[in-house]
Amino acid sequence: MESKKRSLAKAISWQVVGLFSMAILGDIFTGSFFAGGELALTSCGFGFVAYILHERVWAAVHWGLKAASGVAAPSAG
Repeated sequence: MESKKRSLAKAISWQVVGLFSMAILGDIFTGSFFAGGELALTSCGFGFVAYILHERVWAAVHWGLKAASGVAAPSAG
């Protein structure tokens, strides 16, 4: 299972990538880098929370996990 710090670091790095790509797309479609940036920041905040929740839910799901050799698989109960 991932630590909360790792999940947080992954969420932050992913949102930085998303922020820049969304700002560029917003500029292309609106002609305004400022408008694109506003859209990107709004999307970034929402996506950040959604990503962390999504990762934490999946961390609790044991379906499809395989145990490493010599390590017991997590119990389902």
